[in-house]
Amino acid sequence: MKLQISSSLDNLIEVEKEIDGLSDKLKLNSDVYANILVAVTEAVKNAIIHGNKLNQNKDVTISFESNDKHIIFTISDFGDGFDFLTIPDPTLPENIEKEEGRGIFLMNCLADEVIFNDKGNEVSLKFHFN
Repeated sequence: MKLQISSSLDNLIEVEKEIDGLSDKLKLNSDVYANILVAVTEAVKNAIIHGNKLNQNKDVTISFESNDKHIIFTISDFGDGFDFLTIPDPTLPENIEKEEGRGIFLMNCLADEVIFNDKGNEVSLKFHFN
């Protein structure tokens, strides 16, 4: 699958539909499906909002590859990127009230592996299902 969407949050429904179809095709169990749905939509939201700054002239690309053991989603945007190592831990007392960092925290909790490119405008999320 390779999906390109313009940077509008309204297009998240397209991503959700693709994940639904993929889940049916691969016969994913409900836990893996839920983890994929939440983590991938968080990554796409980050790409739309923070990467492409809601500029609908800039696309977000979502692609995946799978085998019989895992699936990897790669989400990329046309933004300047960011230093993913500097995102504060949202579970620390001083950060509980802050909004930033929660999406990345969720991705790290739900995916088996999270890899950002050096620029910080592409993330790969790996999920094991067997």
